[in-house]
Amino acid sequence: MGDSTVAAASLAADHPGSYFGSYSVVGLLAAVGVLFVAVAFGAGRLLRPVVPTPEKLMTYECGVDPVGEGWAHTQVRYYVYAFLYVIFAVDSIFLFPWATVFAAPGYGATTLVEMFIFLGFLAVGLLYAYKKGVLTWT
Repeated sequence: MGDSTVAAASLAADHPGSYFGSYSVVGLLAAVGVLFVAVAFGAGRLLRPVVPTPEKLMTYECGVDPVGEGWAHTQVRYYVYAFLYVIFAVDSIFLFPWATVFAAPGYGATTLVEMFIFLGFLAVGLLYAYKKGVLTWT
Protein backbone atom coordinates (compact mmCIF):
# COMPACT_ATOMS: atom_id res chain seq x y z
CA MET A 1 0.00 0.00 0.00
CA GLY A 2 1.15 3.50 -0.71
CA ASP A 3 1.39 6.25 1.85
CA SER A 4 -1.72 7.99 0.49
CA THR A 5 -3.79 4.79 0.79
CA VAL A 6 -2.73 4.29 4.39
CA ALA A 7 -3.45 7.94 5.19
CA ALA A 8 -6.92 7.70 3.61
CA ALA A 9 -7.70 4.49 5.51
CA SER A 10 -6.63 6.01 8.83
CA LEU A 11 -8.65 9.15 8.11
CA ALA A 12 -11.73 7.05 7.35
CA ALA A 13 -11.21 5.09 10.58
CA ASP A 14 -10.90 8.31 12.62
CA HIS A 15 -14.05 9.86 11.11
CA PRO A 16 -16.47 7.03 10.20
CA GLY A 17 -19.48 9.28 9.45
CA SER A 18 -17.66 11.98 7.50
CA TYR A 19 -17.98 10.21 4.13
CA PHE A 20 -21.76 10.05 4.24
CA GLY A 21 -21.93 13.36 6.06
CA SER A 22 -20.77 15.16 2.95
CA TYR A 23 -23.53 13.48 0.94
CA SER A 24 -26.12 14.44 3.53
CA VAL A 25 -25.15 18.10 3.07
CA VAL A 26 -25.69 17.78 -0.69
CA GLY A 27 -29.02 16.02 -0.12
CA LEU A 28 -30.13 18.67 2.37
CA LEU A 29 -29.18 21.43 -0.07
CA ALA A 30 -31.14 19.72 -2.86
CA ALA A 31 -34.18 19.33 -0.59
CA VAL A 32 -34.03 23.01 0.41
CA GLY A 33 -33.80 23.96 -3.27
CA VAL A 34 -36.84 21.85 -4.20
CA LEU A 35 -38.76 23.24 -1.21
CA PHE A 36 -37.86 26.80 -2.21
CA VAL A 37 -39.15 26.27 -5.76
CA ALA A 38 -42.34 24.58 -4.49
CA VAL A 39 -43.05 27.45 -2.08
CA ALA A 40 -42.45 30.02 -4.83
CA PHE A 41 -44.82 28.26 -7.23
CA GLY A 42 -47.43 27.80 -4.48
CA ALA A 43 -47.24 31.47 -3.47
CA GLY A 44 -47.60 32.51 -7.09
CA ARG A 45 -50.66 30.32 -7.50
CA LEU A 46 -52.29 31.70 -4.33
CA LEU A 47 -51.50 35.37 -4.97
CA ARG A 48 -52.26 35.73 -8.68
CA PRO A 49 -55.64 37.03 -9.83
CA VAL A 50 -57.74 34.50 -11.74
CA VAL A 51 -60.23 36.17 -14.09
CA PRO A 52 -60.68 34.00 -17.20
CA THR A 53 -62.17 35.80 -20.20
CA PRO A 54 -62.57 34.58 -23.78
CA GLU A 55 -59.80 36.92 -24.91
CA LYS A 56 -57.39 35.47 -22.33
CA LEU A 57 -58.21 31.90 -23.33
CA MET A 58 -57.61 32.54 -27.06
CA THR A 59 -54.36 31.35 -28.64
CA TYR A 60 -52.10 34.19 -29.77
CA GLU A 61 -48.56 34.81 -30.90
CA CYS A 62 -46.81 37.86 -29.46
CA GLY A 63 -50.10 39.65 -28.87
CA VAL A 64 -51.28 39.22 -32.48
CA ASP A 65 -54.45 37.28 -33.25
CA PRO A 66 -53.77 34.05 -35.14
CA VAL A 67 -54.44 34.16 -38.87
CA GLY A 68 -54.37 31.16 -41.18
CA GLU A 69 -53.06 27.73 -40.31
CA GLY A 70 -50.59 26.83 -37.59
CA TRP A 71 -47.93 25.56 -40.00
CA ALA A 72 -44.92 27.75 -40.67
CA HIS A 73 -41.59 27.24 -42.41
CA THR A 74 -38.49 27.39 -40.24
CA GLN A 75 -34.99 28.22 -41.41
CA VAL A 76 -32.95 25.08 -40.69
CA ARG A 77 -29.58 26.76 -41.21
CA TYR A 78 -29.73 28.39 -37.78
CA TYR A 79 -30.05 24.98 -36.15
CA VAL A 80 -26.95 23.83 -38.02
CA TYR A 81 -24.95 26.73 -36.55
CA ALA A 82 -26.23 25.84 -33.10
CA PHE A 83 -25.15 22.21 -33.59
CA LEU A 84 -21.71 23.31 -34.75
CA TYR A 85 -21.39 25.51 -31.68
CA VAL A 86 -22.33 22.61 -29.42
CA ILE A 87 -19.76 20.38 -31.11
CA PHE A 88 -16.95 22.86 -30.53
CA ALA A 89 -18.10 23.66 -27.00
CA VAL A 90 -17.92 19.96 -26.18
CA ASP A 91 -14.49 19.90 -27.79
CA SER A 92 -13.27 22.63 -25.47
CA ILE A 93 -14.75 20.81 -22.46
CA PHE A 94 -12.67 17.74 -23.35
CA LEU A 95 -9.48 19.72 -23.95
CA PHE A 96 -9.12 21.07 -20.39
CA PRO A 97 -9.10 17.70 -18.59
CA TRP A 98 -6.86 16.33 -21.32
CA ALA A 99 -4.31 19.06 -20.60
CA THR A 100 -4.40 18.14 -16.91
CA VAL A 101 -3.89 14.41 -17.56
CA PHE A 102 -1.24 15.13 -20.18
CA ALA A 103 0.86 16.85 -17.53
CA ALA A 104 0.71 13.80 -15.23
CA PRO A 105 3.79 11.55 -15.39
CA GLY A 106 3.39 8.39 -17.44
CA TYR A 107 0.37 9.51 -19.48
CA GLY A 108 2.02 11.82 -22.02
CA ALA A 109 2.20 9.68 -25.17
CA THR A 110 -1.11 7.88 -24.63
CA THR A 111 -3.14 11.01 -24.03
CA LEU A 112 -1.43 12.79 -26.91
CA VAL A 113 -2.44 10.03 -29.34
CA GLU A 114 -5.99 9.89 -27.95
CA MET A 115 -6.42 13.65 -28.27
CA PHE A 116 -5.19 13.70 -31.85
CA ILE A 117 -7.66 10.93 -32.70
CA PHE A 118 -10.43 13.00 -31.07
CA LEU A 119 -9.36 16.16 -32.90
CA GLY A 120 -9.18 14.13 -36.12
CA PHE A 121 -12.83 13.15 -35.76
CA LEU A 122 -13.74 16.80 -35.20
CA ALA A 123 -11.67 17.86 -38.21
CA VAL A 124 -13.45 15.30 -40.41
CA GLY A 125 -16.80 16.64 -39.19
CA LEU A 126 -15.75 20.22 -39.87
CA LEU A 127 -14.47 19.28 -43.34
CA TYR A 128 -17.78 17.51 -44.06
CA ALA A 129 -19.72 20.61 -42.96
CA TYR A 130 -17.49 22.79 -45.15
CA LYS A 131 -17.95 20.53 -48.21
CA LYS A 132 -21.73 20.54 -47.73
CA GLY A 133 -21.70 24.36 -47.71
CA VAL A 134 -23.00 24.61 -44.17
CA LEU A 135 -20.41 27.19 -43.17
CA THR A 136 -21.39 29.74 -45.84
CA TRP A 137 -23.58 32.51 -44.54
CA THR A 138 -26.46 33.27 -46.92
